[in-house]
Amino acid sequence: MSSNTTDICITVQGTEVWLQGQGDEVILMLHGWPDTRALWDGTVAALQDRATCARLTLPGFETGPSATSLDDMCRLLRQIVDRISPGKPVTLMLHDWGCIFGYEFAMRHPDCVARVVAVDVGDHNSGALLRSWGTKEKLSVMGYQVWLALAWKLGGHFSEKIGTRMTRAMARWLRCPTDPATITNKMNYPYAMRWFGTAGGFKGASQIQLPMPLLFVYGERKPFMFHSAKWLEKVAATPGSAVQGLPCGHWVMISRPEAFHARVRHWLWGEA
Repeated sequence: MSSNTTDICITVQGTEVWLQGQGDEVILMLHGWPDTRALWDGTVAALQDRATCARLTLPGFETGPSATSLDDMCRLLRQIVDRISPGKPVTLMLHDWGCIFGYEFAMRHPDCVARVVAVDVGDHNSGALLRSWGTKEKLSVMGYQVWLALAWKLGGHFSEKIGTRMTRAMARWLRCPTDPATITNKMNYPYAMRWFGTAGGFKGASQIQLPMPLLFVYGERKPFMFHSAKWLEKVAATPGSAVQGLPCGHWVMISRPEAFHARVRHWLWGEA
């Protein structure tokens, strides 16, 4: 891609990838539930003077296959990186399920990823995280995730309307800032992967050991964390990596945009 890219859309394996910005560095942004590439609107605006920002809506969340396996997602991301930044590693910016797919991609293809900015999901499959949750937290996590997994299954086999209604109700309960009109049960398939083994599930996912620098930003005001204290200590102690808690919930880039973008710019480019 040329260094003066601005508002270009390419299609890779049926997935639209939008590029905006004017920097030589390419930042590939991956969202989670129940979002689309629109999650990063403010972040693109804040970073596009220094970087080319690339983003996509995860396959299946709006269009495409009903579920995408971990292997297929990693293959798709590899093809996207090869197209948008041939021969040069990208920076990954990840949130929620985007972290889970993005971490796996970064570990499988470390040559493709220079560094990672991850938001609010850390060592999601570690024993340390599971041990850090009490019974209440475990039941809360299982409750909302199984609900969403069932809503996905219902939509596929019985009634999409009911599945979507269930999904929007849960989004309201979780105080999700996403426009309810854009939320459907299609966005729930990662939960079906997690609880029902749909599309091969996440049994093949590695424990998170990133070989590149990581900035981990998380919301401090949540009923439970998606990372362990051990993870924070490990990231903070890794040369070139950093952690930052902000006084908000899960959608850090929406709740605390100025603080988030300032922290990211400082870490990426040393700006005060």
